[in-house]
Amino acid sequence: MLQQTTVVAVVPYYEKFLIRFPDVAALAAASVEAVMQAWAGLGYYARARNLHACAQAVVARGGFPRDIDGLRSLPGIGPYTAAAIAAIAFGVPAVPVDGNVERVMSRVCGITDPLPVFKPAIAAAARQAGIDPAAQARPSDFAQALFDLGAGICTPTKPNCLLCPWQGDCVAHRLGIAAELPRKLAKAKRPVRYGAVFWLIDANGQALLRKRKPSGLLGGMTELPGTEWRGDPWNALAEAPMAAPWRAAGQVVHVFTHFELRLEVYAAQVEVIVADGFRVDAAGLADAALPSVMRKCVAVATRILPS
Repeated sequence: MLQQTTVVAVVPYYEKFLIRFPDVAALAAASVEAVMQAWAGLGYYARARNLHACAQAVVARGGFPRDIDGLRSLPGIGPYTAAAIAAIAFGVPAVPVDGNVERVMSRVCGITDPLPVFKPAIAAAARQAGIDPAAQARPSDFAQALFDLGAGICTPTKPNCLLCPWQGDCVAHRLGIAAELPRKLAKAKRPVRYGAVFWLIDANGQALLRKRKPSGLLGGMTELPGTEWRGDPWNALAEAPMAAPWRAAGQVVHVFTHFELRLEVYAAQVEVIVADGFRVDAAGLADAALPSVMRKCVAVATRILPS
């Protein structure tokens, strides 16, 4: 959950998740729909699907692998996560490299070339630091100490070098450039994509929803029926799920990692819904596995057409 999400946002989700799925076996036995429902609102939903698949793989093999290669074979486990689990859970001499560790090592070693080009050099520097006998003897403590050093002392702005145990060995501190590192390439402007969604309810207060395809962005999540997302705006109302007295409710802007999405929201009420999808009680959408962007759309739609 902490990948791409802050601790403050994660804690309430984590506590509720463990109540619902108290161990790996319970998670593996649950449906992917139940897992997605518990995850709704955290974003990056491929993580939830991978977590569920990973639990099933762990149960099938009788437990967690205790080495990096075995961990890397599990769904959703990449180099960083494998090294973190191996070091912290199983005492394997490995150095997980996250953003905090990248910052610490770029400063200690004085690596002035910009990220992401020199990620491999920073990772190599971290591995070299991990060869120290003290790090080899206590890999879990060393990994977590690096995390804490970056989070609490070697911070992105105004690093507290006077409290840093590596101050004497830090090239960036000696050169007076610690706050400038790591340098990063200028980010390209985030592209904008456009689309529309449709809030359609019937005379019984049932709303039309549908499932997204399993793979891709928001894969497997529940959504309001809508159009594809395109690079330019167009008359999206022509693609409404059925003829109805549609009213423009407003626009929702949602920022994903690689693009900004602008969705026009339309709302209508009809006697009977005749369209593909499934119906749910419009007043009970709190239990639906709606991603954040869709909850925003519902909030906009229900301003002019309450559930």
